[in-house]
Amino acid sequence: MDEDTDHTGPVGRLEVWCAGEEWCPVTTTSSLIGKKWHPVIVHRLLEHGPSGFNELKEHVDGVSSKVLSDSLDDLEEKHLVDRDVINEKPIRVKYSLTDHGRSLEPVIYAMRDWGLEHLEEPDTDDPSAIDR
Repeated sequence: MDEDTDHTGPVGRLEVWCAGEEWCPVTTTSSLIGKKWHPVIVHRLLEHGPSGFNELKEHVDGVSSKVLSDSLDDLEEKHLVDRDVINEKPIRVKYSLTDHGRSLEPVIYAMRDWGLEHLEEPDTDDPSAIDR
């Protein structure tokens, strides 16, 4: 396998599907992490390191098992997450970030920092504020 397709080695280049467009890098990146739970999963794996499914589900509060499983499958398909089967009884699975996944660290932390700077908790005294 060459370096561009070997996702276990150094971070290779990803195929661009909208070449020549000024906004293409943003579109390509958002297609990788643009789903609701994807950046949260990457963030939790950055923060907590390799995690089993149940441990990851605890760290990603509010996600259903089905959505977490589908999201992990999608992130694995996009070469951002590795799924390692641990040979124990019962068989367990450990999820970790690939080199590509770890390379998203500055992007994920920039998203976190922007949220910390610009978002505020809803006013719990105003029930309509929670639905916004």
